[in-house]
Amino acid sequence: MFYVGIDIGSTASKVSVLNNDNKFSNFILPTGWSSIDTAKTIEKKLSSMDVIKSNSKIVATGYGRVSVPYADKTVTEITCHGKGAYYITGEDLTVIDIGGQDTKIITIKKGNIVSFTMNDKCAAGTGRFLELMAGSLGVSIDDLSSLALRGKEITITSMCTVFAESEVISLIGSGAKREDIASGIISSIAGRVKSLCQKHGQSERYFLTGGLCENPVVIERIAEKLNKPVFSKPDARFAGSIGAALTAKNL
Repeated sequence: MFYVGIDIGSTASKVSVLNNDNKFSNFILPTGWSSIDTAKTIEKKLSSMDVIKSNSKIVATGYGRVSVPYADKTVTEITCHGKGAYYITGEDLTVIDIGGQDTKIITIKKGNIVSFTMNDKCAAGTGRFLELMAGSLGVSIDDLSSLALRGKEITITSMCTVFAESEVISLIGSGAKREDIASGIISSIAGRVKSLCQKHGQSERYFLTGGLCENPVVIERIAEKLNKPVFSKPDARFAGSIGAALTAKNL
């Protein structure tokens, strides 16, 4: 029997397959414009791994979880991210999940989720925000981070994504250095995360999940803003799908 977790996010979809040896196989693909089409692509990929409806239990989570008709159950991303993060770390801590369209702060104690906070509908401080800002500078997210390491921070005052993009364009027009703008953009995201954490309640240790989990500049800036340790692991981007697969095992 296989236990499958499918986390269809607004930007990327993550899939984790747990086998009877308690080993995970993970893969990721872009969500694209249609989460329904993405779910079909995932089903084909699973079939190529000999994971089919008759030999598996499937739980879907994330933004597009309702687009997975072959799932045995759908579960909120808060539950799955918390469960997955605890599995990955084995620690009680506070999870910072920076997704494509939202940011979640989840506190885990004794392996259980005790509280969570999400950002409002504005995309500021999310992966989408960073993607748009990088686009304004004509670079990739990785290149933006590299630039930020060499820059002196310029304050990005606008919290709204649309206005922040206009602010960045104005800074470019005024002759500001790209590396300084990049530094300001990364710090803007870290500041947004700090505000959410303060609203949620301070913790002594934070674990970063989501698409930016392997971005050392983002981790460093968030840690500076919080004045607390922030760490991550490569599998952290699969926290939601891992949590969903673990939930499938208990069906």
